[in-house]
Amino acid sequence: MVDPTVMFKHHYGLYIVSSKNDEGYAACLINTATQVTAEPIQVVISVNKQNVTCGRILASGHFAIAIVDETADMPFIGRFGFRSSLDFDKFADIPVEYDEFGDPYTTLHTCGMVSCAVSQSIDVGTHMLFIGEVEETKDLGEEPPMSYSYYHKVLKGKTPPKAASYVAGQ
Repeated sequence: MVDPTVMFKHHYGLYIVSSKNDEGYAACLINTATQVTAEPIQVVISVNKQNVTCGRILASGHFAIAIVDETADMPFIGRFGFRSSLDFDKFADIPVEYDEFGDPYTTLHTCGMVSCAVSQSIDVGTHMLFIGEVEETKDLGEEPPMSYSYYHKVLKGKTPPKAASYVAGQ
């Protein structure tokens, strides 16, 4: 028997992943990003194939990850996690900087930025895994990174259907 809610005990964070190509930029909130090698530094992220951001990463071959910190509130998280880049400019009216590829990231409620060139993409059904070689990083502050547990327990956040850890009815 598998109890999928046990997966909520894994230590996840919250991240804003963004990418820009000729069609424009897109961003979404993810909870699956981790370093997988040290030499060279590589990370893996998981992005739902229905998200505009997934298509932007596939087309551009690069992405930026902004590490969400514990100062973020639900309206901020909702801006990136519960709206579509197709009909909402997620970076409007907030501080924005750009990595060396031109991918946007916000410095608001984030404690770090990691910019990556895609070295591999893997189709895993509902999501794409992107393995990226780290090309640039920035330390954006001293606030602790937000864990997925903090998001659920303190902010009382819910897991949206497009999240890699979504469990129907939870």
